[in-house]
Amino acid sequence: MAQSSCKCYCSVPCCSNNKKKFPYLSFHDFPVDEEIRSRWVRAIRRDEGLGFKILRGSTYVCSQHFAPEDTYTTPSSGRTRIKKGAVPSRFPWNDWGKGKGSQARQSVYQRARKRLRPAVLDESQEMLVPGDITEEALPVGGVTKDHDYAYHPSPGKLDGAAQRIQELELQVLSLELEIQQLTVKKQQPLIFKFCVTDEDFRYYTRFSSKEVFTVFWESVYPSASRLLYWSKAQRTAQETPSPQRKLQLIDELFMFLCRVAAGLQEKTLSSIFEVSLSTVSRIILTWTSYLYQVLGSLPLWMTREQVQATMPDKFKLYCPQLRVIIDCTEIRCETASSLLLQSETFSNYKNHTTFKGLIGIAPCGVITFISKLYTGSISDIEITRQSQILQLLQPGDGVMADKVFQIEKMLSEVGATLIIPPLKKSNQLSMEDTQKTQAIARLRILVERAICRVKEYHIWDGHVPLSMVGSVNQLWAICCMWCNYQGPLDIKGDKPI
Repeated sequence: MAQSSCKCYCSVPCCSNNKKKFPYLSFHDFPVDEEIRSRWVRAIRRDEGLGFKILRGSTYVCSQHFAPEDTYTTPSSGRTRIKKGAVPSRFPWNDWGKGKGSQARQSVYQRARKRLRPAVLDESQEMLVPGDITEEALPVGGVTKDHDYAYHPSPGKLDGAAQRIQELELQVLSLELEIQQLTVKKQQPLIFKFCVTDEDFRYYTRFSSKEVFTVFWESVYPSASRLLYWSKAQRTAQETPSPQRKLQLIDELFMFLCRVAAGLQEKTLSSIFEVSLSTVSRIILTWTSYLYQVLGSLPLWMTREQVQATMPDKFKLYCPQLRVIIDCTEIRCETASSLLLQSETFSNYKNHTTFKGLIGIAPCGVITFISKLYTGSISDIEITRQSQILQLLQPGDGVMADKVFQIEKMLSEVGATLIIPPLKKSNQLSMEDTQKTQAIARLRILVERAICRVKEYHIWDGHVPLSMVGSVNQLWAICCMWCNYQGPLDIKGDKPI
């Protein structure tokens, strides 16, 4: 193996020798013999591949990596040559060949086994590792390998590793599936976790079924998707895109329904929906204003033709000209500290401070008129005048009411008639008056049922706080209009609503 006379570089890792810097060194090609070449490759710890290829005339090992006894100098030319079968053995990782033999550096297996034996290995179950191979067990002329990647593991270890890999892959797939399921559950609207059956929908939303709620939701969603939160609407009068919501839009409606229909307090809603108390208040105010505008834009008052087309037969028998049945109701409110406000809101009928409103229904049971709430001291006659229901009546219309509604004079001004139970003029009613009283009582019960439905919204269970005065009229109107989604009031009626 002759020394190359061209510009040469050593291919041993961590060696930067070249002919230009060290002209006194000799550089030698890899042997042609395959066995000796493979021993050179193992000795310098480099495998042929994309990053390293052995080419004749360009891949060298410098003479610094050979022992003195492995080289000789030719007398004729003075060139340094390598003895046949010699293998490079002096490298940085074995301290340039010092201490060969019994003092050679321990292999990776030996060093790791020495560290782990006191804590992990059981002497009775120790396995033979490649580092335990002695020189006597090696073939003559063999080279000891001191790196774990130079040894092939036993077939048993490969099978165990493959089984362990398969178990870990299954575990990863299971965890990925679990994460995916949790993500889907988190994205699922909260309303469908609480409301599974129609009974659940009636409790939380007061809608008669899931189907009815879905119809309502699909009708309001296009406009609700452009909602602005109440605080942002206060800051700007321009219609700008709403910020990213913390809840899905349908869950915001569900929160509002839980507050109004189920009567849950805002603190409870904050815990259920995992949002701040201020966010709950902002959502409630926003949806109150929105639903009042949307539902209020629908025509409630029915025309005379619509009333006649949906009128049950028993109404046609006793009062065929009936247009509306009216009655007043009261809801208790918080007592104000001001004596003037106390006197205005105090109701002699309830013996408490109240808000009072007028409700009118068509003979078919649909709520067709909702007045705003007034202070509890107002009379039934005055609330009828101020509610402007008289402006909706036409000549010939009949208005059914309780006998406390002495509004016959006001109705006559618009050509309408008052239908009330006959007043007792003697100690005993006549047969005709008795039958008329019973008939009117049976018909007028529908308005009592409508009022009962409105008050079944649990937001009215306690005393209305004075802090709700700004939105109480809107909430009252929303509850009244939502009653029309609950089905017929008269289950024995023969006309659909």
